Amino acid sequence: MQNAPANAQNPKQTEAEKKRAEATQLQTVTVTARRRSENLEKVPVAVSAFSSEDLKDLQANNIDGLQGAVPGLNIVPGRGSSSSVNVFIRGIGQPDALQTFDPGVGMYVDDVYYSRIQGALFDLFDVDHVEVLRGPQGTLYGKNSTGGAIKIITKQPSQTPGGSVEAKVGSFGRREGQFYFTGPLSDTLAGSLAGIYTKSDGFVTDPTTGRKYNNDDTKAVRGKLRWEPSDAFNATLSLDYTKQDTALTLGQPTAPLYATDLLLGPVLLYTPPGGKYDFHSQTSFGPGKGQKLKHRGAALHMNWKLSGDWNLKSITAYRKLDSNSYIDIDASQFQLGDVLVDFHQKQFSQELQLQYDNGDNLEAVYGLYYLNEKVPSHQEAYANDFIQFGGLPIDFLRTIDDDLRNKSYAGFAHVNWTFAPTWTLAAGVRYTKETKKYYRTTSAFFGAPLQAFSADPQAVIDNVSKSWSAVTPSLSLQKQFNPQVMGYISVNRGFKSGGFNGRANDPNEAADPIFNPEYVWTYEMGLKMRSSDNRLQGNLAAYRSNYSDFQARVSDVVNPGSLTPSFDFPVLNAAKLRIQGLEFEGTALMGRGTRLSTQLAWMDATYQKFDDHRLNPSDPLYDPNLHKHVPFSPKFTARVALTQTFELSGGAALTFGADASYRSDTWLSVDNRPGLMQKAYTVTGLFGVYDSANGDWQVRTGVRNLGDKTYKTDAQEFSSVGNIQTAYYAMPRNWYLSARYNF
Repeated sequence: MQNAPANAQNPKQTEAEKKRAEATQLQTVTVTARRRSENLEKVPVAVSAFSSEDLKDLQANNIDGLQGAVPGLNIVPGRGSSSSVNVFIRGIGQPDALQTFDPGVGMYVDDVYYSRIQGALFDLFDVDHVEVLRGPQGTLYGKNSTGGAIKIITKQPSQTPGGSVEAKVGSFGRREGQFYFTGPLSDTLAGSLAGIYTKSDGFVTDPTTGRKYNNDDTKAVRGKLRWEPSDAFNATLSLDYTKQDTALTLGQPTAPLYATDLLLGPVLLYTPPGGKYDFHSQTSFGPGKGQKLKHRGAALHMNWKLSGDWNLKSITAYRKLDSNSYIDIDASQFQLGDVLVDFHQKQFSQELQLQYDNGDNLEAVYGLYYLNEKVPSHQEAYANDFIQFGGLPIDFLRTIDDDLRNKSYAGFAHVNWTFAPTWTLAAGVRYTKETKKYYRTTSAFFGAPLQAFSADPQAVIDNVSKSWSAVTPSLSLQKQFNPQVMGYISVNRGFKSGGFNGRANDPNEAADPIFNPEYVWTYEMGLKMRSSDNRLQGNLAAYRSNYSDFQARVSDVVNPGSLTPSFDFPVLNAAKLRIQGLEFEGTALMGRGTRLSTQLAWMDATYQKFDDHRLNPSDPLYDPNLHKHVPFSPKFTARVALTQTFELSGGAALTFGADASYRSDTWLSVDNRPGLMQKAYTVTGLFGVYDSANGDWQVRTGVRNLGDKTYKTDAQEFSSVGNIQTAYYAMPRNWYLSARYNF
């Protein structure tokens, strides 16, 4: 396990003092996994926690820096986007990046649910700590947390003045500055202000133009006011704003690309070069076609102490997200899968929690939750090289205008009862109802030589409305065998509502755009252990998930081989899955200041059923290998990290660390395509930290991907259109140097 989050440590300690305290004993970790503060080792949930300094030791700039540090977690930048995040926990996530698909892993900032993966690749600039909960969180969290939840908790304003400024430089022209200030504004009011500016040149180059891609250009700020007029009431108002303006995010084609000639058949346009990817890619987009995002929000947290046993909590939040992104899906100089995605999301949420604690053996949380979301968008697809007639290209443009409206209502209750000195029973239930309304129109425009440019409506979904509801219970039984060992068994149900296929391209798809909800039952047992001398700690979990009605977006062809094939992207409630696994997290202090930590996971994810006509031997598109593997579900993942802290004369501290992360073969798309599988790999890193004795200065340096491993992290699979199979890659070896001044 990691060090205690900052809120569990003495705020007056300097980092050097904390490291001296941690040199001989592991610290207590406090989490809010069950909506109240608890010792992590007493919670019957598989949860990992990271303080702000832990995140720096992971060398994490963004939330995807948790990759490898949490068993069963796959978290990487989203497909072709500089601001999206692709998250899977224990094989459950969001298989399609389009905004009409809901995430399977809930993302929360200060208990506010973020309903889209766009804009969720968070910079970690003012974080107090992060918690990752594995398995369905259907009782207490959000509207769709079938796979798990990631909670980011930012720093609270303090009546004690303080803050920091930090500067960083690094590979690929990286330069970064960030600040944090906090202090009193009156006897009852405290405030804080944090900000970050990050810029880099990009690590992918177009060899024909020399332009750089996969860069960073982010500005973000968060301000907080905390008012505490009495011991019985406090309120925190938070305002945040993020702006990104980057170039394209490019990958590499992993399969030959084809045009479709209406007279001659398939025409080869591109053959991928052999050998290892050299971070050179081309695009048909010219200058100025990049990716822009604005993300802002406000949240008000209020807490009332109603009596000695009862507390009332209210969380009111509003968020607005504007994203205008060009994405070269085929990652080539040809126009096959070039798109503009311009969407504007607004969400309002309100949560009420009534908390009870009798101070002895009974705790409870009762709550109501409401979310109102609007997601209108405009999309354009450019494919001037895709369709030909007798060797002559036909200009092609498809436009899509849609509007998704979503309302979610939920009521929940969770009770924790210690019915015997060492036995605790916890039970919860949540009722959720969601109503979605969807409008969509699609038009295709064709150019010479067949006809003049004209519009031909292809697919209309006219304000289709649908509601879904579910009851999701949870139950756990835990036994405190002795002060050092706790064991538990639990069962949880998760639910993700149905939706509408935002990729419907023809009237047949538009006539029935609805896909149904998916459900998961997870059965888990675990042990949480700590030695009596606080030098060894280990958490073990074993689980089995029965996952039904998996929402699978596939790439299909209607009328293959004809002169007028239709290229479709249906969403199938395709499968039943069985996912089972073992997970271990452990930390050992060896000698003074030597810390060894490890995370291990074995996962066996298999389809028990997959309804896809292409698995029928009599089908012209038959492919028996199409769904052999569940995406983003590597069988083995492992990480080992070693740090050594040296106590210098005068009270300063010098720390060195190294880590290695292993991930076995991983498939990156629902339709298993050979080029979209990443073979097993290991990635390593090194870092060093100097902490001054008085806490004024911290200097860090490090190298990520020390072995310069080239490996895929995500993919676009649209093989029915030109055989598009594009892989995205992690950054090659990179270094950084930072200096932070605390005051």
